[in-house]
Amino acid sequence: MRGKEKFAGTERRSHALRLLGLAIGILLLMGCLLINIMLGAADIDLQTVGQALTAFDGSTNHLIISTVRLPRALIALLVGASLAVAGSLMQGLTRNALADPGILGISAGAALAIVTTTFFFDYASAQIYAWVAFAGGAIAAIAVYILGSVGRSGMTPLKLILAGSVLAYLMSALTTGILILSQQTLDEIRFWLAGSIAGRDFHILLQVLPYVLVGLILAFSMGKQITALTLGEDVAKGLGLRTGWIKAIVAVVVVLLAGSAVALAGPIGFVGLVVPHIVRFWVGVDYRWLLPYAAVWGAILLSLADLAARLIIKPQELPVGIMTALLGAPFFIYLARSNVKQ
Repeated sequence: MRGKEKFAGTERRSHALRLLGLAIGILLLMGCLLINIMLGAADIDLQTVGQALTAFDGSTNHLIISTVRLPRALIALLVGASLAVAGSLMQGLTRNALADPGILGISAGAALAIVTTTFFFDYASAQIYAWVAFAGGAIAAIAVYILGSVGRSGMTPLKLILAGSVLAYLMSALTTGILILSQQTLDEIRFWLAGSIAGRDFHILLQVLPYVLVGLILAFSMGKQITALTLGEDVAKGLGLRTGWIKAIVAVVVVLLAGSAVALAGPIGFVGLVVPHIVRFWVGVDYRWLLPYAAVWGAILLSLADLAARLIIKPQELPVGIMTALLGAPFFIYLARSNVKQ
């Protein structure tokens, strides 16, 4: 009896610590949101930001905050959270530490679909871009899964990475070929292709927001099932889970989140790779906690990356995708070397 009471007390303390860590992360996220609104080509003080949000008067600074910086900061949060949760789900579903929407070709497929649509139709609404991105990402995911499952050994982490890398390179080459053929298409989306949230407004945000919210809600509701899947498919079936349905739903959620992120900000890499590994140091492999933590810290990471992209060569700015690549590429090399040694 004492052992059970001691275990229950340990669980309660662990639960309280995780809640405290999540609350601290949310506070840091709010701080990042505020700093992103204040800093840029022209710095704006905290008092002016407060006035713009509570008593808008149409002045230049208030217009900058309400039409440029606030939507951009919110989009950074959404994109970062979406990519981090999508990466966490992919790593749990495939039991592959190197899984990521970019590395497995989903982002490249979504980007190719959007570039092709722009080439043939010149312009489309953000909602159409979202659906196109979902379709491109889904086709890429199915192709990677099929190629990664070929052979007697079936699907393995190494084969998935190789299939994703090959398809990502192929789709990137096709994207480049289309842009070479059309200077107009290149001019319209070349900054977006490097991964950028510059120039995004509330209209684009509101068009894509429903898909992101549906994806995040579904992801958070499946934390227990994903945790069981990471223990092995036989264990999950032994617990009474219908693994086929769970995998299908998770795949749809990944495409929703990754496609939405690409529609909003272009193909931003490595966020979905790095954040889940950082979060696991704090919360372990329980996806009921890992997914909310990943959403918060993915949003923080992309917010800080966007801030750095704006300030490093101020008043000009870099695409945020360059900043995430500078962070993520060394981390990917470290993970690849660790997995090869294992």
